[in-house]
Amino acid sequence: MKVQDMLKRPMRDLRISVTDRCNFRCRYCMPIEIFDSTYEYLPREGILNFDEIERFAEVFAGQGGQKLRITGGEPLLRRDLPILIEKLSSIDGIQDIAMTTNASLLAKHAEPLRAAGLDRVTVSLDALDEEVFGAMNGVGAKPQRVIDGIDAAIDAGLGVKINSVVQKGTNEGELIGLAHFARERRVPIRYIEYMDTGNTNGWKLDHVVPSAEVHAQLAQHFTLESVGNPKLGETAQRFADPSAPGFEVGFISSVTKPFCRDCNRMRLSADGHLYTCLFASEGYDMKSPMRAGESNAELADRLVSLWGGRHDRYSELRSEGKAGEPKKEMSYLGG
Repeated sequence: MKVQDMLKRPMRDLRISVTDRCNFRCRYCMPIEIFDSTYEYLPREGILNFDEIERFAEVFAGQGGQKLRITGGEPLLRRDLPILIEKLSSIDGIQDIAMTTNASLLAKHAEPLRAAGLDRVTVSLDALDEEVFGAMNGVGAKPQRVIDGIDAAIDAGLGVKINSVVQKGTNEGELIGLAHFARERRVPIRYIEYMDTGNTNGWKLDHVVPSAEVHAQLAQHFTLESVGNPKLGETAQRFADPSAPGFEVGFISSVTKPFCRDCNRMRLSADGHLYTCLFASEGYDMKSPMRAGESNAELADRLVSLWGGRHDRYSELRSEGKAGEPKKEMSYLGG
């Protein structure tokens, strides 16, 4: 079955947040000034349990969904995560299970997660310099913890990709070093334009470093050949270095080159609300009908109806004055 939204975009990817908690306070996601000791996190009873997540993923796959990504907060803070991965990996129709993580806890968990069926991890790493990295993660964490997690994931046989958010005046001097780091390990790296996710990160357009500027800087140090024929829904413009198989540089340009027209993602928050856009202000409660005893067929009807009515394209509308409207925090919604 091919479920499409109002712009003919197929429903293919589901991002599942398993917690709204994180051990970092990255300024573009969960700034410490807002998420301090008085902030109220989701209560344990309000968070979907593993059986409920598995059930919704089964409904999603039954309507043509193919890919799952585990997110947070920091997903490795969710206890017994390999149990969930094992459940999800047994669902018919699911072709790929990935996880986005800051990797500070990954060294311990990489092998169990791989054994449970996890295919890939995307690791957030915005700097290698300790001072810059500590300032960006908001808690003074050292990059070595993340590096150890990346190396453990590679050793465990997981696919690894690095994501780096670029903020003007903050980590521009780290971009070349990060690319060399990825090249040494033969893994892809993606440079992401700083986006106006949530309401608390103080986003301003002049904080954005356009991807074209980052590409120009990298092209002085690396041979970058365009990778043609992007997959449907792929967010990055990709470039390969023929002398380093496995190493790629990508640019995710949500601000300067929006890609809304190909977006095939939906997001399930830790408390069971479904969002059809990263920049959405409201979600749709799927937890209550599940706990009220709705059948999978009834849940599937809800899902198809929501996706069928979808017309989100926030990034394309940002220049028309939509920036600054209330949105859910990325730490709650998942990236």
